[in-house]
Amino acid sequence: MELKSYNPVRGVLLQVGHLLVALNLIDEHRVYHATRLAWPRIITGVARMSKSAADIAMVGVAVGPAAIAGIGFASPFWGLAFSFGGGIADGTIGLISQRFSANRYDELNRIVKTSTFLAVAITIPLALLLWFLPHTLISLVGSDSLAIEYGATYLRVVALGIPFAAANLIGSRTLVGADNARIPMLLRAGGAVLNISINAVLIFGLGFGVLGAAIGTVVSTALVTIFFAWGFTVGTLPLIGAFPVTITLDDTHVDQALMQQITDIGTPLVLTNLARTGGQLPLIAIVGLFGPNVVAAFVIALRIRALMDTPGWGLSLASSSLVGQALGTGAEQKAEGYARDVFRFTVSVYVLIAIVVALFSHPISQVFVNDPAVLPIVKNLIYATCVSVVFYGVIGSATGPLRAGGDTRWPFYGQTLGLYLFALPVAYLGATTSVGLIALSLTLIVETGIPAIVTYYRFDGGHWKRISRSYRPTTAND
Repeated sequence: MELKSYNPVRGVLLQVGHLLVALNLIDEHRVYHATRLAWPRIITGVARMSKSAADIAMVGVAVGPAAIAGIGFASPFWGLAFSFGGGIADGTIGLISQRFSANRYDELNRIVKTSTFLAVAITIPLALLLWFLPHTLISLVGSDSLAIEYGATYLRVVALGIPFAAANLIGSRTLVGADNARIPMLLRAGGAVLNISINAVLIFGLGFGVLGAAIGTVVSTALVTIFFAWGFTVGTLPLIGAFPVTITLDDTHVDQALMQQITDIGTPLVLTNLARTGGQLPLIAIVGLFGPNVVAAFVIALRIRALMDTPGWGLSLASSSLVGQALGTGAEQKAEGYARDVFRFTVSVYVLIAIVVALFSHPISQVFVNDPAVLPIVKNLIYATCVSVVFYGVIGSATGPLRAGGDTRWPFYGQTLGLYLFALPVAYLGATTSVGLIALSLTLIVETGIPAIVTYYRFDGGHWKRISRSYRPTTAND
């Protein structure tokens, strides 16, 4: 597993992989293949989550904690784009990877167009709702008038980018399923860098505040969509290279049979995402009972956890792609091997990240805020996120094979159980009793711990291999 040129993200992954190989826990070749697909997605995740963190940091410096709270109130609504678009895209990756490995290129064209149509059709009404009713929606979760005003301003503008964000997810998952994670990395990470640059000019140079952050998000998201569309239709992009999947515009855009399959696989994933994102609305409302400083600290902690979770962007989808390609040729034992090894690999990486972040919690907190009323709260919540994020690693690596096999209901069950029956009651207990802020730390842990147990249970049962047989291309030898 020698590297042709050093890449720090890939290098760290391979070092962890080498250690696990030496312990005889995983196969060396599987480490290499998983890393090859994962590291571009991880860089994409770091860039995009850094963009979100930069929004918070810039707005916090330029405007103050109320603006951070406002963006925090608006973020779950913006996250609905990824709930719908991400669910459909995650339903698409299994179909793409199976057909790509079976050389069924004629079906790839129809899958991309059908899933893109479905994602955009669903998210346009959502964008209109958020555009016309931002104050009403933000008021449902916020109580501070200034924070509500900031949140409504941010939400109205970012609503315009929701259909573009959904289309981007389809493009990205399609390419990863076709064994190419490099192109999505270049486009989406490049968009994140552009976003940060636009934000810096608008927030600090022109004094636009939260409005500048929202404009930067919409402009960069739309540009990335344009480049994805260009690459898929032309087949190549200057300086980027050839696309492994192309689409034509001269035949029917929507395949009803494929739409049914995408809907069958994607609907539970959409519901899982909605359960997570929708649960953030009452959660942030409950946190609001603690006051704007605690809201700001909680939002910062969530941003840090999102950054820590970026390995899942790559390793979970690498698992889906590799497992899906194996299932597409009927090699169930090979699929099982990839699923188990990537699971161990992922959890090990997350444990390492959690330890490092916990050790450097204080300087990390200071990157986001220097307010003495907020800083200690952020630091304590970071410790909780370090535990919580390890469970995210379990969820992502267990969901990857389930997604590849079309067995997507149980992540929804786990997410619903963890968030609504455990996390929200614990948070409310803290807001209304003397338990206080300790309950917020426990909230972060049970929010991911319960879904991790449920999702792993389903993954470990192996039913996803049997279920995948009903979605495989006809050339697969079962």
